[in-house]
Order: sequence, then C-alpha cells, then structure tokens
Amino acid sequence: MITYLIGSIVLTSYLTLSFKACEKFRVNVFQAIVFNYITCVITGSVVNGSFPVHAANMAMPWFKWACIMGAMFVSIFNVVAVTAQKNGVAVASVANKLSLIIPVILSVYLYNETVAGWKAAGVALALVAVVFTCYTARKDAMGEGKQGLMLYMLPLVLFLSSGLLDALINHVQITYVTEENNNDYLVSSFFSAATIGSLLLLIQLIRKKQQFQWKSLWAGILIGIPNYFSIWCLVHFLKESPWQTSASIPVNNMGIVLFSSVAAGVLFKERLSTINWLGILLSLLAIYLIAFGDQL
Repeated sequence: MITYLIGSIVLTSYLTLSFKACEKFRVNVFQAIVFNYITCVITGSVVNGSFPVHAANMAMPWFKWACIMGAMFVSIFNVVAVTAQKNGVAVASVANKLSLIIPVILSVYLYNETVAGWKAAGVALALVAVVFTCYTARKDAMGEGKQGLMLYMLPLVLFLSSGLLDALINHVQITYVTEENNNDYLVSSFFSAATIGSLLLLIQLIRKKQQFQWKSLWAGILIGIPNYFSIWCLVHFLKESPWQTSASIPVNNMGIVLFSSVAAGVLFKERLSTINWLGILLSLLAIYLIAFGDQL
C-alpha cells in the first residue's frame, strides 16, 4: 500500500515538474501534452493487453462521459502547464490538489453527504490556503495589466476546473464504472484526449500556426508513461488503503503538495514568500482536516 502511495505522489509531482522543465528546454507544451495522451493510450493498451475503444464499449453509458473527460483532460493539462511555468510548481500543485473541496461540497447536494465540524473547517481553510499560496507581491505582476491579472487568474481557473473534473470522475465512478470496466473507461478517456488534441494540433500545423518539434514528441513520451502509471498507482493505492476514499485521496494530495514544493525549490530554485509558505502549510492542514476531521 505504501509503495503505491509513494508511486502516486512521486509520479504525479513529476508531471507538474516536467512542465517547468519544458519551459527551460523550450519544448512546445501543447505538442508534448498531445503526444503524452497518445503515449498514455499505448501504455494502457499494452499493460492491459487490449485496445478498449471498440463498438461494444462505445455503446456503454459511460463512454460519452469518457469523451467529455478527455476534452477536460486536454484543457486542464494545458492550464496546469501554464500555471507551473508562470506561477511556479508549488502554486500549480496547491491549486490543483486543493480542488478536492469542490467534489466534497457537491457531494452534499448530489449524494446527501454531510460536511460539518472539523471537515467543514478544512474546506474553509482550503479556500484561504489557495489565496495565500497564489498571492504574489512582485511589482511586475502588479504593474503589467493583463499579464499581472493572469498570474492571479490561472491558479483560480485551475482550482475550479480541476475540482469540476474531480466531481465528474467521482460521479461517473459511482454511477457507471465497475472494477471490470474501470481500465476501459480510463484508456477511453485518454483516447478522447489524444484524438481531440491531435485534431487541434493538426489544424495548427496545417495553418502553420505551429511547427512540429521532435523534442516535443520525446517530451510527450517522457510525460505520458509516468502519467499513466501515476493513475495506475493511485487506483491500486485506493484499493489497498485502510482508509476510506474520502481520507485516502486527501492524504495522497497532501503528499503531492509537499513533495512538489520541496522538489521545485531544489531543482528549479523556486522562491516562495513567507505568505506562500503559510498557504502551503494551511493547505496541508486543510487536507488533513478534510481527510480525518470526522475522527477528531
């Protein structure tokens, strides 16, 4: 169980860190993301011994949701990449992983679950943590109009979109997905993302809006294989975890936020202000309260 948890934390953190590396080596991020999803489809099909996108599965009620999730994958992964490059890896990780409060809140209305006491305090604290972690006092951010506004809006957009994606995944998992078709659903979602991304990239190449980069292809492979196995590790961790899912996912996210922040400081010399570090500490506390608030 611990091995799968560590694998999920390290590999998921690697994805965010890789976007920072793409900026350093001048890799076209959109191309890398498209090739990443193609790699995910190939990796998932090889690992499980079959390609799941066929007529029988297309008739399943979960397939349309897989297509929608694929479209969200492409757009959100791009937002993660830009946020990591513009705001830093730590900010991107916090905004992405604290989004778990959105499905928690929606579960109150959709599934009549209760959020009270310390868990409710954790949800409120998470909102404060996002503001603190994303806060920047840089003069260039404050003084460049649209550029400065983007530095504030990117983490917010990532927070909201990731939360809606988590809520969608949770709803489909509860309503349609079983242990038998879970991998088919996952690889179909990657296939949808790869198809949409490839079409958009092809249009841009034809219109000469972009030029093909071989290094983007290799970057996509280096991102795609860990991307697939990060989810593979998470699924196995959730199966073997002694905690409920409502606690296991926050524990996983807490590890990702902490590991990503430390790794970004070591590898890319990212400098965070005191208020940013306070936000990261509050995010860890918030995730802990959301996970174990009912037991306190």
